[in-house]
Amino acid sequence: MLLLNASYEPLTTVPLRRAILLVLREKAEVVHCDAAGAVLHSATTALSVPSVIRLRRYIRVPYRRRVPLTRVALMRRDGHHCAYCGKRAETIDHVIPRSRGGAHVWENVVASCKTCNHRKADRLLDELGWELNVTPTVPRGLHWRLINGEQHGDPLWAPYMARTAA
Repeated sequence: MLLLNASYEPLTTVPLRRAILLVLREKAEVVHCDAAGAVLHSATTALSVPSVIRLRRYIRVPYRRRVPLTRVALMRRDGHHCAYCGKRAETIDHVIPRSRGGAHVWENVVASCKTCNHRKADRLLDELGWELNVTPTVPRGLHWRLINGEQHGDPLWAPYMARTAA
C-alpha cells in the first residue's frame, strides 16, 4: 500500500495490516481501493482493501541530500544485472576494493554475480583487464527514498510517483 502525506506526496509503502490500522484509527483515509476489489471482513465490518492511503495530518520529513546506500536500492539501480558480465546479480562488489582504500559509496559499489565477484576478489579492474558495463552513480529523485519502493506496477500509484520523479 502506498502511503501519502497529507499533501499527497508519497512517503513510503506499508504492509496491508499497517494500512488497515491507520484507516481504522482514523489517522489515514483511503484514496484508492484495490483494483481487484478485494474486501476484508470482520464480525461487524467490511472494509475495501486500500491501494493508496493518505495521512490526515501532515508529517514533516527531514530532507536527505543523498539516497541511503542499501543492498535493495543498489540492486534496483543496477536492474539486478552484473556490472561486469551482465548476468543476474546476487551480490554487491566494490569497484575499488575496501582493502585498497575504496569507500562504501554509490560511485564505488555495483551489483555483481557470484562468479565475477569471486574472480575479481580484491583486485582492481586494470589488473584483470575488465571494464564496467555501466558507470556507478548516485540515484536521484524522491522515489528512491521510498521504503520497499520497488515498481509494483499498480496503475493507481502512477499519478503520485510522477510527482516525485521531477
